[in-house]
Amino acid sequence: MKIHPLTAILAFLLGVIPVADANIYKSRINPHWAPDGTWMWYRNDLAEGAREFILVDLKKGLREHAFDHNKMAGALREAGAGEHKAAQLPLEDLRFNLKAHTVTFRINGKWYSCNLRTYKLEEGQKPDSSPEPSEKNTDQSPPDRRPHRPARDISPDKKWRAYIKDHNLWVRSNEEGSKEIQLSSDGAENNRYQAPFWSPNSNNLISFRVKPGEVGEVHMVQSSPREGGRAKLHSRRYALPGDQFTAHELNWFDLAGREHRKPEVGLIDFRGPRLRWTEDGRYFRYEKIDRGHQRFRIIEVDTFSGKHRNIIDEKSKTFIWTEHALRLGMPRVNWLQNSREILYLSEKDGHRHLYLVDIASGSMKAVTRGNFVVRYIDMVDEKNRQIWFRASGRHEDQDPYLIHFYRVNFDGSGFTALTEGNGDHEIRYSPDRQFIIDTYSRIDRAPVHELRRVSDGTLVCHLEETDIRELVATGWQPPEVFSAKGRDGETGIWGIVCKPANFDPSRKYPVLEDMYAGPHDSYVPKRWSSGRRYSAWTEMGFVVIKVDGMGTANRSKAFHDVCWQNLKDAGFPDRILWHKAYARKNPWYDITRVGIYGGSAGGQSSTGALLFHPDFYKVAVSSCGCHDNRMDKASWNEQWMGYPVGPHYSESSNIDNAHRLRGRLLLIVGEMDNNVPPESTMRLADALIRANKDFDLIVVPNGGHGGGGRHGDRRRKDFFRKHLLGIEPPNYNIPQ
Repeated sequence: MKIHPLTAILAFLLGVIPVADANIYKSRINPHWAPDGTWMWYRNDLAEGAREFILVDLKKGLREHAFDHNKMAGALREAGAGEHKAAQLPLEDLRFNLKAHTVTFRINGKWYSCNLRTYKLEEGQKPDSSPEPSEKNTDQSPPDRRPHRPARDISPDKKWRAYIKDHNLWVRSNEEGSKEIQLSSDGAENNRYQAPFWSPNSNNLISFRVKPGEVGEVHMVQSSPREGGRAKLHSRRYALPGDQFTAHELNWFDLAGREHRKPEVGLIDFRGPRLRWTEDGRYFRYEKIDRGHQRFRIIEVDTFSGKHRNIIDEKSKTFIWTEHALRLGMPRVNWLQNSREILYLSEKDGHRHLYLVDIASGSMKAVTRGNFVVRYIDMVDEKNRQIWFRASGRHEDQDPYLIHFYRVNFDGSGFTALTEGNGDHEIRYSPDRQFIIDTYSRIDRAPVHELRRVSDGTLVCHLEETDIRELVATGWQPPEVFSAKGRDGETGIWGIVCKPANFDPSRKYPVLEDMYAGPHDSYVPKRWSSGRRYSAWTEMGFVVIKVDGMGTANRSKAFHDVCWQNLKDAGFPDRILWHKAYARKNPWYDITRVGIYGGSAGGQSSTGALLFHPDFYKVAVSSCGCHDNRMDKASWNEQWMGYPVGPHYSESSNIDNAHRLRGRLLLIVGEMDNNVPPESTMRLADALIRANKDFDLIVVPNGGHGGGGRHGDRRRKDFFRKHLLGIEPPNYNIPQ
C-alpha cells in the first residue's frame, strides 16, 4: 500500500503522520464474485512487485492459490503469450469453472482459457457468460422513513389551494370563479398561521399557528478584513440556553364541515413539527420533544373524534438522547411501511436498544436486550421481519467500544452475530448477500480478513492478515491500549498511550492528554492506522494519551448520565484514576507533569482541568472553548445541562470559576468563530483578569472555529515545551 499525497495531508491535519517508504500489504481485499455464487477470487499485491491470485471455493470453504503460478508462467510462454515471472503474472478478468477445472483470463488484450489439470492454454474469445456481478449497492442502508410530507399549498386531489392571508389560513377551489374560504380567524402578526399539511383525502388540513421566539444575536468583529478598510461587524441570530424558542400551536381543519379544532396537546416549543398523515386521512401523528429533553412523545390525533393519544411517551429523570443521535446514523423512530408498527431506539432499560411498538395499542416489546449498545441500524427487512444492525459491548473479553455486526428478528428471536474477531469491524456483502468479507482491526492490531456466512455468521475460512513487516522494520510501533477501573471501582475506562519513537524506559516522560468529552459520542480511535499517532508531540519528548471517561456516549445509560447538569465533570475522576493506574505499572510515566489540550467542548474541559483538578493537571491549552454553557448553542447544551437554566450552569462555568486557576493556561480563539461565540473566551479572559490571574491569550484575526492555524500550533507546542520540559522557546523574530 503506497501512501497517497492527499492521505498524507489529511493524516497530518489529524495528527497521524504516515511512515514514509514503508509498504503495507494485504490491508484490503478487492473480491471478484462468481455470477453463480460458487467462488470468488482476489489478488494480493506483495513486496517487490510480486502478486498472487487467490481462489475461494464458497461451497467448500476452501482458500488456496487460484493455480500453480510457475506452471501458469510456463503455459503462457509456450502459448506465445510472453515471458512473465511466476510472481508477477499480469492476468486480468479471471473467470473460473470449478467443475471443468478451467480458468479464462485476459492478458495483453487477448483472452485465453487454461485447463488447470494439464495447464494447456488456448487462445479464445471473451467469455459469453453474464458479466461478473458488481459489489456496488450490496450494502443496503436504512429505508427512507422520513415523515410523509404532502404538498403545502395544493390538495392531493388538485381541487383546492391553501394559503395564508392576513395571518390566517384560507382555501380556494381551483374551479373558475370560486370564492375564498377563511378557515381560521385568530391569526395575528406575531402569531400567524403557517402553510398547511393536507391530508391524503384532501379534506383535512393541519396548520400550526406560530409565535416567533425571542432569540438574541451574537456578534463578531472582523478586525482585519482581507480587502482592507474598516473593521466589520457580523451579527446573527443564535439561540442560547433559556432563550424563548418559536412556539407551534396545533390546529386541525375539516374542509367539508368548515370545522376548526385545537387539540389539547400543548405547544411545540423545541424543534419544528414533523407531521405524518395516515393514508386514509383519519389520523395524523408527530414527534414532540419537551424542552430540556426529559420527555419524548409520538402523538396521534383522530380527526373523526378529535381525541389524541400518545403512541410513545418516554420520560427520564436525566435526559433522553434526542439530539445528535440521528446525525450518527441512529434515528430514534423508524416507521414501518408494511405494518402498523414502529421500530424505536431507546436507552430506557439502561442500554441503547431496539423496541417494536404496536401503533394501535402503544405496546412496546424489546427486540434487543443485554449489556450492549446498538450503534447503527444498517437495514430493516420488513418482508422477513429482520433488522441488520451494529452494536458494541456484547463481548466481555473485548474493548466495549469495538463495533460488531448482527441480525435479529422483529420479535427478538434469531439473534445472530455476523462477526466475532477481537476488533472493530467493517463488512462487505457478496452480491447475493450469502457471504460477507469481515475486516476487523484494533489500534494495536493490523486488519484481519475473514469470509463468513450471512445465514448464521459462521466462519467459512480465513482470508488474509495484513503484512506490516516493512513498517515494523522502520521502528514503527502501534499505540498501547490500556484500561483501568473508573470511579465506581467496577467500570472499565479505556484509552491509548502513544510513546516517542526513541522511547527509553529509563527516562521520565511528561504526559499530554488530548481532551474531548462531548457527551454526543466517544472519541478514542479504535481502528488500526499505519501512521505515527501524535508524532508531532511524541518526537518532542511527550507521551500522549486519549481516554473516554464517564459522561460520554456508547456505553450504558448510567455511564452517559454522569454528564447530566454536570459538564464540568468531563470524566475527570475516571481519567485521573486511569493516569494513576498506568503510572503504577510504568515508572517512566511522570504524572507530576501532566498537560492537557482540546478545542470547542475540549477547550472548555481542558481549562476546567486546571480549575477543578489543579492538583493533577498543571498546564492547559484551550482552543475555541465553550467556557460557559449559557453562552453556547441551546440545542447542544440543553440536551446535557437541562432546562430551565439554573445554578448548575454556573457550577460548570469556567468563567464563574476562573478564580480557581492555579496552573499555566493558554487560550486561543478565532475572532470569526461561527460555532462557539468568541465572546465565551473573551469573557473568561475578563474573569481571569478580574481575579488577578496570569494566563496567555491568542486572538486570531479572521480565525474561525479551530486551533489558530500554524501560528496557534507553534504557540501551543512552545507553551507545553516551556512549562513541562523547561525549554524556553527561541526568539522567532530574529532571522535564522
